Amino acid sequence: MTELVWEGKYKDGKKVTPVRIALPFQTIETINESAQQRQKTLDFLIAEPDAKYGNEWRNRLIWGDKKYVLPSLLPEFAGKVNLIYIDPPFNVGSDFSFKATISDNPETEEDETTQFVKQPSIIEQKAYRDTWGKGLDSYLQWFYETVLLLKELLADDGSIYVHLDWHAGHYAKAVMDEIFGYENFRNEIVWHYRTGNLAKNQFQRKHDTIFFYSKSDKINFTPIEQKEYYADVYGPNFKPSFEGRKQGKDEKGTFRMSMVDDVWDISAVFTLSNEHLPYDTQKPEALLARIIKASSSEGDLILDCFSGSGTTAIVAEKNNRRWITCDLGRFAIHTTRKRLLGIDNLKPFIVQNLGKYERQQWMIAEFDKPETRLQQERSYKHFIIELYHAKPLDGYIWLHGAKAGRMVHVGNVEAPITVDDIKATILEFWKLTGKEKAAQVNGIDFLGWDFAFDVNETAKQFAAENKVNVSFKKIPREVLEKKAVEQGDIKFYELASLSVKTKNEKNKLTITLANFIIPPDDVPNEVQGKISHWSQWIDYWAIDWNYRDDTFHNEWQSYRTKQNPKIELTATNKYEQSGKYTVLVKVIDILGNDTTKAIQVTV
Repeated sequence: MTELVWEGKYKDGKKVTPVRIALPFQTIETINESAQQRQKTLDFLIAEPDAKYGNEWRNRLIWGDKKYVLPSLLPEFAGKVNLIYIDPPFNVGSDFSFKATISDNPETEEDETTQFVKQPSIIEQKAYRDTWGKGLDSYLQWFYETVLLLKELLADDGSIYVHLDWHAGHYAKAVMDEIFGYENFRNEIVWHYRTGNLAKNQFQRKHDTIFFYSKSDKINFTPIEQKEYYADVYGPNFKPSFEGRKQGKDEKGTFRMSMVDDVWDISAVFTLSNEHLPYDTQKPEALLARIIKASSSEGDLILDCFSGSGTTAIVAEKNNRRWITCDLGRFAIHTTRKRLLGIDNLKPFIVQNLGKYERQQWMIAEFDKPETRLQQERSYKHFIIELYHAKPLDGYIWLHGAKAGRMVHVGNVEAPITVDDIKATILEFWKLTGKEKAAQVNGIDFLGWDFAFDVNETAKQFAAENKVNVSFKKIPREVLEKKAVEQGDIKFYELASLSVKTKNEKNKLTITLANFIIPPDDVPNEVQGKISHWSQWIDYWAIDWNYRDDTFHNEWQSYRTKQNPKIELTATNKYEQSGKYTVLVKVIDILGNDTTKAIQVTV
């Protein structure tokens, strides 16, 4: 068989295969879950603590790199996915950029709405470099490894659609033939649209290519019919005389029903369309609807590991299919969640990531062969301290470095920094006063992957009472990527600060957002000046009215849309029973970053 070979496909005479580390998923949010089902799930998990997520199916929105997500899906879903659609990068640098919208100031009469382009994060740039960093060779290896994993996930009678354009489509076809077999190639679909650039030295490029393969000679496929107007085919004066064909007449004229072929004239998503989102790579729902209806049945499982604006999940949900979708971009996950919430009778779904397990795997790989676990932990903390441009300190339990006279604490990989951690660090700080020369001011910087919900208020209050200035900064996910580290692209951002007001009347609790302050590091200076009210930073917020230390259950939400750009700042809930409750408030800003605050109430 003819084979396409590229640099990196073989090593020591053997084909290079993808990473196959299966990591556990962490459920970080449930959406549209009833209180009854929530309790049922909690009871089930208490009885069977190793269960995946209760005993009922939940659609999944996963934030993470498909390099880790796909092998982590294999233990549960190998051979069980009925349809896969992927729209991988085409070699366009804007794959991870998006237009962020700053909404109008609610307290002024003028319309101050504006937009700016949010450039890709370092980890998104790294994903792009991995894909195209060495040109076509690295793209083909990246594509090859991806498709190998997708084939394992696909059911025997399943189908895969690979959406590409002129950049690499002809090469990708050869890779698909090698993995799925030339005999399982079904169609080269031409999607013809009317957007695109004007060309002077060539014909205008007005189509994408979608390669359709089956896994075997068994295939679930339903032919699709469409109206074909006689006037369009035979001219305006034609009088139909065909018999045995499905025919009809509507406001456009007389038509017959014909089978859809492999050239699809489907409109792209135009700016004025109700579907339109600030995503350059957004695909129309009609395109995905045709694929999903043709190659799956109700209840089937559909996978898209390049979610983007979330069109696959949206159309799957509307057509009563189960779905799993993932993306590396934080804003892609946020956009998909908002679109799903706009669907009537939305079924419950969960938001997941690989969280601490991905970090644990990184720690094992990065700091290998330690003499002891303690030595590995020490090497990790030195590494983070050096990235923070601080000086490592040894000999202390809670203090790990110093920078500009301030002490530095590094949170561990497995758990968030808690209020107790902060209190212990402050107490240790006071014990070394006058003994440690590096401690020149009463200040401590806390660097953590995650923070407990109440650190911004409770811990800061304790620190102030003990006359210590504290700052909380997130260790960015970019730390996991060697290339970002080597380039010195690591930035530690302070946590955003959220203030709320509560009002309690009998069993009715009202929560009002009062202020929201975010570090504006990712926002251009000229854009920062256009924000005149704190609420303009907020794109979405949600509430779990009865948080029980399990996961965030999204029970109420308000968010901006193209049709309704205003956001409610007050929410009310009536409790059936009096008692003490923990209320969790989650805010997502215009860049897709989330901030969570816990409130203790008695009703």
